[in-house]
Amino acid sequence: MEPAESEMSILSNGKSHDLGDDISMPMKSLPEEDQFEDEGNVTECEEFLPNSEGKKPMRFTDFEGKTSFGMSVFNLGNAIMGSGILGLAYAMANTGILLFLFLLTAVAALSSYSIHLLLKSSGIVGIRAYEQLGFRAFGTPGKMAAGIAITLQNIGAMSSYLYIVKSELPLVIQAFLKADTPSGEWYLNGNYLVVLVSIGIILPLALMKQLGYLGYTSGFSLSCMVFFLISVIFKKFQIPCPFEDYSYNGTATLLNATSAGYHNGYVPAEDGSDCAPRMFTLNSQTAYTVPILAFAFVCHPEVLPIYTELRNPTKRKMQHVANISVLIMYTMYFLAALFGYLTFYGRVEPELLHTYSQIDPYDTLILCVRVAVLTAVTLTVPIVLFPVRRAIQQMLFPEKTFNWLRHIAIAVMLLIFINMLVIFAPNILGIFGIIGATSAPCLIFIFPAVFYIRIVSKEDEPMNSTPKILAACFAGLGVLFMTMSLSFIIIDWTTGSSNAGGH
Repeated sequence: MEPAESEMSILSNGKSHDLGDDISMPMKSLPEEDQFEDEGNVTECEEFLPNSEGKKPMRFTDFEGKTSFGMSVFNLGNAIMGSGILGLAYAMANTGILLFLFLLTAVAALSSYSIHLLLKSSGIVGIRAYEQLGFRAFGTPGKMAAGIAITLQNIGAMSSYLYIVKSELPLVIQAFLKADTPSGEWYLNGNYLVVLVSIGIILPLALMKQLGYLGYTSGFSLSCMVFFLISVIFKKFQIPCPFEDYSYNGTATLLNATSAGYHNGYVPAEDGSDCAPRMFTLNSQTAYTVPILAFAFVCHPEVLPIYTELRNPTKRKMQHVANISVLIMYTMYFLAALFGYLTFYGRVEPELLHTYSQIDPYDTLILCVRVAVLTAVTLTVPIVLFPVRRAIQQMLFPEKTFNWLRHIAIAVMLLIFINMLVIFAPNILGIFGIIGATSAPCLIFIFPAVFYIRIVSKEDEPMNSTPKILAACFAGLGVLFMTMSLSFIIIDWTTGSSNAGGH
């Protein structure tokens, strides 16, 4: 098995894997045109190797074909699972159960097919890194395109995590303080809190040279999402419909049409029909469904590193790992969306946890879920930041060795940009929508297909062969999804019809 050409990714988290910013690993044997060691990489190797004398060998050598099948399923499943699960109930509310199930099934199946294309392409050239496939297919432009897409995807993931902090942390503090009404104290302002969390927790962890123990938070993050799913299912059978809003003095009052949380002109029907599930729905917010689903299934930059770590790796075995991981996440996603929707119906918000505060802000179970999810997403942000910083350094400073000043400056600028995005973004739906409509289709549909078409030689598979025709159609489908999603989202913004997510 050929090892990865550059950094070996070994740590799984909500969306990213990375060993560190300063570790590179040369290919054992590749054709001359596949070598990707520019002057900067050679310099890093020359500087790195002497410093390793007399020390324990670097850990990437421990991950060559030593991960079991089951653990690989866990790692890839954890790479798929992310904050997107919080928006799926809202997606179902704006498509209906049957249409949502069809779209979810289609995106999951297409995601598995794109993994097949990645595995087949990597098997031909012996490359185990997404960016390097882009370089092999199209040279530096291909590498830059893949790096930019991965950077945007991870910035979107970090933004969604911090938006959860902005949205949920004030509610947690308010519940602990038993505040009678939301007041104007600074510690109940989400904008202040997200900045404090970024400075006090995320930034110190992001300044570490290597991830180290932070990789273990991936398991905790996945456990939190399982706890979230179990709680959503349990609360479905506790919350009645029509809904009751437990005011701060403990008295229950029926929500009226002007209560916070009603979106898209939704008004409760007096005959109770608003408590009946809809099988098929189309409205202005339906355009966000495919981007939300695409955002929730992006794991493709992590597929090749996990393939490298797999014990006795074969394409068939790794495809089984991918299929099982996608199936497990598909099941969790559908259950979370279904029970979240059947709890709140048309009143569900883009961030599902926030909807529960409209029912009972002091609910102990939901409070525990909030604390667990907040902890998970806060600790995941610095992990996701590592590969983004590495991609930026490779794109902007490919010939530079590790430098602490640049290492710190990139982390600070990234956090400033993401905080500004979170503070000024009207809701998490916009983050899910834009990232899901741009970088996600590139990583899932377009890049795997065009890399496959370019890498597989015409002698092996002519352009008119069935596999390449399917790959071309697959890329075209990705372009269609991207164009339609962006068009509908822009129309929704310009017409001012979107009031979703206002908290």
